[in-house]
Amino acid sequence: MELIAKKLIGSKEYDGELGEIINPYSKEVTTKYVKCSAEDAKKALETAKEAFKNTKNSPLHQRINWIKDIANKLKERKEEFAKYITLEVAKPISQARVEVQRCIENLEICAAEGYRIVGETIPTDATESGFKTTSFYKRVPVGVVVAITPFNFPLNLVAHKLAPALIAGNSVVLKPTPEAPYTAYAFAKLFIDSEYAIKDALSVVYGDAEVGSALVTSPIPRKISFTGSVPVGKIILQSAGIKKVTLELGGNAATFVESSADLDWAAQRCAIGAFANSGQVCISLQRIYVDEKIYEEFAEKLGKEASKLKVGSPFEEDTFMGPLINEEAAMRAERWVQSAVSEGARIIAGGKRKGNILEPTILADVTDDMNVVCEEVFAPIVSLVKVPSYEVAVEKMNDSPYGLQFSMFSNRVDLMNRAIDDFEAGGVIINDIPTLRFDIQPYGGVKLSGIGREGPKFAIEDMTEIKAVIIR
Repeated sequence: MELIAKKLIGSKEYDGELGEIINPYSKEVTTKYVKCSAEDAKKALETAKEAFKNTKNSPLHQRINWIKDIANKLKERKEEFAKYITLEVAKPISQARVEVQRCIENLEICAAEGYRIVGETIPTDATESGFKTTSFYKRVPVGVVVAITPFNFPLNLVAHKLAPALIAGNSVVLKPTPEAPYTAYAFAKLFIDSEYAIKDALSVVYGDAEVGSALVTSPIPRKISFTGSVPVGKIILQSAGIKKVTLELGGNAATFVESSADLDWAAQRCAIGAFANSGQVCISLQRIYVDEKIYEEFAEKLGKEASKLKVGSPFEEDTFMGPLINEEAAMRAERWVQSAVSEGARIIAGGKRKGNILEPTILADVTDDMNVVCEEVFAPIVSLVKVPSYEVAVEKMNDSPYGLQFSMFSNRVDLMNRAIDDFEAGGVIINDIPTLRFDIQPYGGVKLSGIGREGPKFAIEDMTEIKAVIIR
């Protein structure tokens, strides 16, 4: 199947010079897309600026029905979209189906949140200097929103930006990941072709730094929503100017396995958390701090769980883990494993690379200064670190520039309550992996892991402005 992704400037499709996407596993060309320039980005922004005159005045019921319609259309084409994801980024087909299902649910949640875009009245006579008026505030759309999305969830992370922005009454220019242009194109076409669509409210342009810079530095957008790397996030923050910015950046997710924990459950879940999507998840489990009393027992159980995972073709139904996005990423991860071993780490499982595939790799006896612990690996590598106590585990987990999600496995209620306050992260999970995310939740991190929160309710709040009103 060869997919052709055209650029969308508002509701119009444009042809042009084509680039190619090669599947990371089969190495075959699966997608061709129309290359875009900075001029295309500027044209899309001008189109969105003009469209905002209509989106901001559109009835809310139309926007709610718009998002509901997309969810229903996606239900009808669930298998088709799952195949797009697997063809472009080689996510195992079973996990691609889960992503499509999550996207449908995400849209449905967002449609429901549309009924709750509300303000409240303010008692202006509550202070001695005040007096009685009719005072309230309402939420209004920010304007033009630029959405920039990554390859690891090329459908659902687009939905996390498009649906809240559009239901709030904004217009959007989407720059999807260069690795999965057709998935984004096909999804955007559902919006554009809907009977409830607002004309020119959504544009899609493809590209890397040139296109991204034109979008971010322009004075037209009032909101930038970006998911991606810390270095790019820093550039966006420095160059965006006075705009609202949401950054969902990197992570170095950690868990603590305490001696009272159910070790079989912890090992089973940690294997999933470390190796799902080949570790290419911002909240992929990377660091496991284990109480020294159960360290060897847990390490053995985790190794056995990793050995059960089928690695190979993402097109096969029972494959759990496929390739990394490209061979460069796989080679980088392999070098980090080799570096850790040369510094004293021990390989419990995996460690070998073939092309774009790195085996699910478990390293033991890892120290705090190794790259596999202190940097984001974004690969199927997890490190075990022996600790004498909860206090030491907390200190080591927090000693990171990242703080997206942390977790702990324990049956001690006192430690559960302490962890909620002690962990320096945007999300805390008890008795499951830090990779656990529900789309209805607020999601985002602290420190270098980002600014702002996603999740329909919270994204809508950030894609609106508060307008205060006084009637005397």
